[in-house]
Amino acid sequence: MKIRDILEKIDENQLFVPAFQREYVWKREDAKQLVDSLVKEYPTGTMLTWETSSPPELKGHHKYHESQGAVKLLLDGQQRVTTLYMLIRGTLPPYYKESEIMNDTRGLYMNLESQELSYYTKTKMENNPLWQNITDVFDRKVRVRDITRGLEARDEEVSREREDLIDDNIRALENILDRQFPEQTIPIKASVREAIDIFYKVNDGGVALTEAELALAQISGYWPEARDTIKARLSSLAEGGFVLKLDFMVYVLLGCVHYNGSEMKKLHGPENKEAIRETWERLDSDVLDYVFNMLRSQAYLDHTSELSSVYALIPIIVYCFQKKGGHPSDQEIRKMVKWLYYSQIRRRYVSQLPQKLDRDLRRVKESESPFDELLQAIADETPLEVRPLEFEGHGISHPLFNMMRFLHKSRGAVCFTTGVTLRQNMGAKYQLENDHIFPYSRLKKAGFDQKNRIKYALAQELTNRAILTQVANRKKSATSAEDYLTDVSTRFPQALGLQSIPKDAELWKLENYEDFLRKRRQMLADEINQFLESITQNSEVIVPMSIEALIASGESAELEFKSSLRWDPRLGTVNKKLQDVIIKTVAAFSNAEGGTLLIGVEDDQTILGLERDYSSLKGDRDEFELHLRNLLNKSFNKAFATSRLDIGFHNFGSEEDPLEICRIDIKEGTVPVFLTLKDKNGQPSEKFYVRSGNSSQELSMSELGDYLRDRFES
Repeated sequence: MKIRDILEKIDENQLFVPAFQREYVWKREDAKQLVDSLVKEYPTGTMLTWETSSPPELKGHHKYHESQGAVKLLLDGQQRVTTLYMLIRGTLPPYYKESEIMNDTRGLYMNLESQELSYYTKTKMENNPLWQNITDVFDRKVRVRDITRGLEARDEEVSREREDLIDDNIRALENILDRQFPEQTIPIKASVREAIDIFYKVNDGGVALTEAELALAQISGYWPEARDTIKARLSSLAEGGFVLKLDFMVYVLLGCVHYNGSEMKKLHGPENKEAIRETWERLDSDVLDYVFNMLRSQAYLDHTSELSSVYALIPIIVYCFQKKGGHPSDQEIRKMVKWLYYSQIRRRYVSQLPQKLDRDLRRVKESESPFDELLQAIADETPLEVRPLEFEGHGISHPLFNMMRFLHKSRGAVCFTTGVTLRQNMGAKYQLENDHIFPYSRLKKAGFDQKNRIKYALAQELTNRAILTQVANRKKSATSAEDYLTDVSTRFPQALGLQSIPKDAELWKLENYEDFLRKRRQMLADEINQFLESITQNSEVIVPMSIEALIASGESAELEFKSSLRWDPRLGTVNKKLQDVIIKTVAAFSNAEGGTLLIGVEDDQTILGLERDYSSLKGDRDEFELHLRNLLNKSFNKAFATSRLDIGFHNFGSEEDPLEICRIDIKEGTVPVFLTLKDKNGQPSEKFYVRSGNSSQELSMSELGDYLRDRFES
C-alpha cells in the first residue's frame, strides 16, 4: 500500500489501530533513519493488517458500529506509520492522544542540498534557507525559487546545477508519498486471539515488544479496557511518588493469578478474563494502596526512585493480595521490610528477573514464613552483613546510598540547613537532594579530579554525601566542610549524628578527607547492620509522627486543615466568620475523641502559611497567638483553653523566608462543650458540634440526648 493511501485511509476512518497496541515509543533518531531510508529508496519493512467485521476495542475516539462492515486494523508497522503521519501531516493521528506520544518526533529538518537530516539547531539552521522543515515541504510551502533567492541574499552563487540538485531533493522527499509499504494481511475469518498470536510472531523488527507488552496485548484482546484502566492507576500512583510501568503491573497480575514470573503466555488465553478482572479489582481497590502506604510508613519509602529495583515489590504485593481482605501482622510487615532492604542492597533482581520471581513467588504461595525463606535465599548467594569496604569508590547510584537514606529517615534525620525532616517534604524547593559534604570544587583543587581516576571516585563517593532540601543545597554552595559542619553542629546539635557524620572536628579538615571517608564508612556499615538486624526484634521503637507525615496522611476524624484563621482569599480581606469555623472545629474535636487542627494548610495538603493572617493583625506569630488565645478564652473559658488545648507553630520555610503553620492539639473532652453563636438573624443560639468523618457537624436536638448519654455518661 502506498504511504499516500495509508495516510488518507487514516484520515477517512478506514484504517484503525486496536486498543491493545502500545503507545508511540519511537525516538527522534528512529524517525531520522526512516526518512533517510525512504528518501534513498532503501527497504523499510512491511506492515501487518487485519480486515475484520468483529474488531476489538479501537484506539482513539472512533467507536466501531456493525453498519461499517469489515474494517482494516494496523497491527504491525504502526510506529513507522505514526512517524510518517506526524512528519507529513504535522499533527497526531486520530488514534493517539497526546499522553500516548512518549517522544514527539515532529519538526524534522532536511538540508535540501546535502540531504542531511536533523532536528532544529539554531547555530546550524538560522538564516540558512537550505534547511527546511520537511512538513512544510509536504505542505508545498517550499519552492526552489524561494531557496535560491535566500542563498543569493547571502551573496552565494547559485548555478543551474545547484538549483537542479535542490529541486531533485525536494522531489525525492515528496516522492515518499508514493513509496510502497508491502502489506501482509491476516484473513478476515481470524479471531482476536489468532490475530494477536500472528502479531506476536511477526513482531521481530523495530522496537521489539517485551514479553509483558505482548501479554498485555493478549489481555486487551479479551478485556479491551485493560490498558487504559491500568494506565489510569499508574498515573494516580505516580502522583504519590510511586512511578511504575505497564510491564510492572503485568508482572503483578501474573504473580497474583499464577504465582509465576516468567511464563507470560499463561495470561494470553481468554480463560483468564474473569480471574484477571477480579484480581485487578482487588489490587486497585485495596491491595496497591495498602502496600504503598504500609511501605511509606514502615519502610520510609517515599518514592520508587529510592529503589534499585521496583520488582522487589511484586512478592510483597502478591503476599498481601494472598491475604484476601486481611492484612499482615506487625511481625510479617517487619519481615517484608527487612527483606525489601536486603533485596535492594544485594541486587536481588538485577539479573535473571523472571527466573528469580518464579522461585520467590513459589515461596510466597507455599511457605508458612515466606520472607524468612526469601531472606535466606539472598544469604545463600551473598553475605547479608554490610562491610565498610563496600562503600569505597561507589557513588550515589549504588544501592547502599538508598539504604543510607532509609536509615537516616528512620531516625527522623533533618536537613542540615533548614531543620526540616527528610520525610515527604512539600513544595518544590523542599524536595530532597544529595550534596557533597566536602565540596567538589575544593577537592578538585586538592587533586581529587578526573586526572586521577581513583581520587575522583573518592571525591564522588556516597559517603561524601548528605541529604539536604533543595533550598538548603542552593545556599550551601562551596562552603568548606569544616565551616559548614561546625555551623550545623551549633544550630542543630543532633543533626550530624542522625546522618552518620563523624563528630571529630579534625576529620572535617580538607587534609583529613580520606580519614573522614574511612570513619564514615565504618559508621554507616555498623549503623546499617544494627538497623537491619533490629527490624525483626521484638522491642518496639516508638517514633512520633512528623508534621510532614501528618499532613501527608490527609484529613480524617482526628485531623482537620484550615487555610487561615481570619483572612478570606476570595474576598481579599478579613472575614471574621472564618474564626467561627475554627471555634466549631475545636468544639467538635473536644466533643468527640480529640484531634488536631492545622491552620495554614489547604484541604489538598498545600502549605499556605499564616502570612496573610499575620498581616491582618499588623504583627507576627506573637500577635497571632495572642489573638487566637483570646478568641479561644472568650468562646470557651480560660480553664478549657489552658488545660485541654496545646498550641504550637511549625516553620516550613527558612529563617529569611518563613512559612509557618499553627497546630492546635485538642484533648478528648470530659464534659460536653456547647457554643453560643449568632444565627443568620443575629440572634444568639446554642449549638453542639461533633466530628463526623473528616468534618465537623452540628447535632440536632433529636440526636443530642443519645449522643451525650453514650459519650459522657457511659
